[in-house]
Amino acid sequence: MAQETIYLAGGCFWGVEELMRHKDGVLKTRVGYMGGHTENPTYEQICTGKTGHAETMEIVFDPTIITLRDILTVFFQIHDPTTQNQQGNDVGTQYRSAIFYTTKNQKVICEKAVSDLNQSGLWPGKATTTIEPAPTFWVAEDYHQNYLQSKPDGYNCHFPRPNWILPET
Repeated sequence: MAQETIYLAGGCFWGVEELMRHKDGVLKTRVGYMGGHTENPTYEQICTGKTGHAETMEIVFDPTIITLRDILTVFFQIHDPTTQNQQGNDVGTQYRSAIFYTTKNQKVICEKAVSDLNQSGLWPGKATTTIEPAPTFWVAEDYHQNYLQSKPDGYNCHFPRPNWILPET
């Protein structure tokens, strides 16, 4: 079985994980922290906004079943990539929109997807999503993993927006 890994930050990681983990071809998900300067950060440190990390989801997927473009289509539909350092009521750099790629090919696909998003006019503005090489992924505490599975009424600011579909180009 083929597999790749991509890391997506789109606000609170609970909602992103819950909506992505059900997709055919997604083999595994974990939530954690990326893009900061603190070694082995804790959730309490992340919440201060001082570590530079973003709440991030790791997605291991089978590209023969679901393409990276398909994953990005869902990602850009379930969070607002046009708001700087904010998703819903969550504000701070830890809630920024970012993609952390693991291969050069992923970088190309991600850059094309953001370009298509910006050119489509379907979103309320231009994407603030950064595209960066994947640094160390720090796995979040156990109680964050599959959080909305154990707390289905827990906090979630993510939902599919039916009109925000990346156009095929």
